[in-house]
Amino acid sequence: MAYNGYGIDEYLDAEAVTKQLDELIRKPVYSIRKDALKNYEEHYFNEKCGKSKAMITEAKTVIPGGVQHNLAFNYPFPIVITKAEGAKMYDLDGNEYYDLLQAGGPTILGSNDPVVREKVIDLLNTCGPSTGLFHEYEYKLAKKISEMVPSVEMFRMLGSGTEACMCAARIARLATGKKNILKMGGAYHGWSDQMAYGIRIPGTKGMMSKGVPGFVFRHTDEFFPNDLEDLEKHLKRNKHTGGTAAVFIEPIGPESGTRPVSKEFVKGCERLAHRYGALLVCDEVVSGFRIGPGGAQGYYGIDPDLTIFGKIIAGGFPGAGGVGGHRDVMAHLGAGLDSSGKKVSKALCGGTLAATPVSCVAGYYTLCEIEKRNACEVAGRMGDRLTKGLKASIRKYNLPFVAFNIGSVCHLDNAGTMHFAIDWTKPWQLPHILKETGIRQKEMEHMGAAYMAEGLITLAGTRLYTSAAYTEEMIDDVISRFDRVFSQCGPLSGK
Repeated sequence: MAYNGYGIDEYLDAEAVTKQLDELIRKPVYSIRKDALKNYEEHYFNEKCGKSKAMITEAKTVIPGGVQHNLAFNYPFPIVITKAEGAKMYDLDGNEYYDLLQAGGPTILGSNDPVVREKVIDLLNTCGPSTGLFHEYEYKLAKKISEMVPSVEMFRMLGSGTEACMCAARIARLATGKKNILKMGGAYHGWSDQMAYGIRIPGTKGMMSKGVPGFVFRHTDEFFPNDLEDLEKHLKRNKHTGGTAAVFIEPIGPESGTRPVSKEFVKGCERLAHRYGALLVCDEVVSGFRIGPGGAQGYYGIDPDLTIFGKIIAGGFPGAGGVGGHRDVMAHLGAGLDSSGKKVSKALCGGTLAATPVSCVAGYYTLCEIEKRNACEVAGRMGDRLTKGLKASIRKYNLPFVAFNIGSVCHLDNAGTMHFAIDWTKPWQLPHILKETGIRQKEMEHMGAAYMAEGLITLAGTRLYTSAAYTEEMIDDVISRFDRVFSQCGPLSGK
C-alpha cells in the first residue's frame, strides 16, 4: 500500500517474526547486566528521582501498591509525571523523558496537543465537563467516526474500552440469538468478568483472572492466534452448545500485535465468523485511528459487524470508549426498533459519565487533527525509522532481541515473555512455563528500568508507540539511548 495515509509502508511477515520469537524463547535470556542495573539504580533512581521515590512511598499508605493504574508500575519504583507535551514527559524531579508509552497508545498526535487543549478549555469556560444531558458534540463525534470508519454506521459512546467490550458481547447475543463468545488467545478485551479469559498468553483460560469465578466463563472460549483451523474447530464445537454469537479479535494481533498475525488470518476470521452466523467484533482500542483513519480494518479491507473503540476517541481525555457498527446490529442499543421499524430486544447498557461534553469535544477535534496532519502516516514513518535503528543496534551487539513494528506500534522483545503458550494436552509443561515467564517478566522490568534511566518511557519495557509529535532527529536520539542500554546487556547466567 506504501503508506497512502495509513501508518504502514510494508506489512510485516508474521510467519518470519513468529519464527524469531519462537527461537527467542528457546535461547538463554539476555538482559541488562547486574552491575549496569545497580549503577542505574544508584546513580539515576536514587540520586535523580528522590522526590518520586518519596511520594510513591507515601502514596503506598493510601493507595494499594502506590499507583492507581497498572501502566504506572515500574521497577524499581514508579516515576511521578507532572508534565506531558508532544513527544516528551517530565517528572517531579524535573527529569525529561521521551514518551514511548503514549498513555497506552491513544495520543497519536502527541501528548497534550495544544489545538485539542484549547478546544477543551473553551468548553470548560462555557459548559463545564458534564451536564447529564445531550450535547452537540455527542452528535459531531459520532458523525465524524461514521465518516472515517465505513463499517460504523452508528456509534455509542461509553466510559472505556472495557465497557465497550462488555456491551458488544451483549449486542452480539441479542443480534444472533446465540450464546458463546470466542476471543483470540492472548488478546486483551478489558477486565470485565466474561472477557477476562485467555489474557496475555494463549491457553491461560481463566488463570490470569483472579477473583472471577470459573462458572462465568461457561460461554467464553479462546482460539489460537493466526490459526484459522483452530478458530473453525471452536466454531464447529459451539454449534452444539448454543452457537457462537461473536468472534472477538485484535486485528493487528493479541496485545497490540505482540504475537503478529497475517492479513490472510484477519480476513479469514471475518469469513469464518459469518459462515457460522457469528458477528465479527474488531477491538480497535489501540489500532483505531493509529494504523489509519479507517482503523486497522480499513488497512486489511474487512467489514466487522461491531468495532470497539477506546482511549483515542477522547483524545487521551477521560471517558474514552465506545462501540460502533452496522445499523441493524446497533439497533439493540436504541429504542428497541431496527431500521425497518421491527421491534428488537434492547441490550443493557449504562454509564452516567459516558459521552460527557469534555470527552466528546476532545475526541472530535483529535480526529479532525489526525486527518489534517496525516498523523497516522507520520507516526508510522517514525515507527519504521525507530524499528530499523533498533534492529541495527541489536545486530551491532549480537543480541537475540527481536524488534518489529506494525506502523507506529513497535515491539522490542528481549525475553519473549508473552510468546509462550499453554497446551492443555501437555499439562506437565505448565510448571516450566510459569517458572520461565516469571524469570523473563522480571528481566522485562529490569530492561524497562534501564530505558527509563536513559530517558525513555516504554510500556513494560517491550512496547513502544511513536506519535506524530516525533521528528527524525528525535527518533535518532531515541535509538542512541537504546543503543547505550544494549551495550550493557549480556546473558542472564553471566549477570
